[in-house]
Amino acid sequence: MLAEIENPLASAVLTWIPADNGGRRSGPPTAPVYSATAAFRLGDDTQPGWPAVADQVSILLQRMSQLPTETENVKVGFLFPELAAPFVKPGAEFVVLEGPKVVATGVIKEVFNWV
Repeated sequence: MLAEIENPLASAVLTWIPADNGGRRSGPPTAPVYSATAAFRLGDDTQPGWPAVADQVSILLQRMSQLPTETENVKVGFLFPELAAPFVKPGAEFVVLEGPKVVATGVIKEVFNWV
């Protein structure tokens, strides 16, 4: 299990979808770093099957602080940051997926210099 994202690409505000709205039954993850897949919203995301049919990247999320309700500030990293970097801009919206199921939504707040 990864304990920390050493070289995050960005920070974001992440909102977990409640279980009664189709989110994770167990609620937000408790691991120090959570890994899943993500898809960035690119213009018209209303194509049939979106976001499951969208280009996806492997995302790493680390809680920095808890906000009201199911919202938190997170560090954002990627297994292959060079694939995600073109999409990561302040204000960029993304969804976090577990399989085809959307479990959280996020907005990039700040982009960091990464190596």
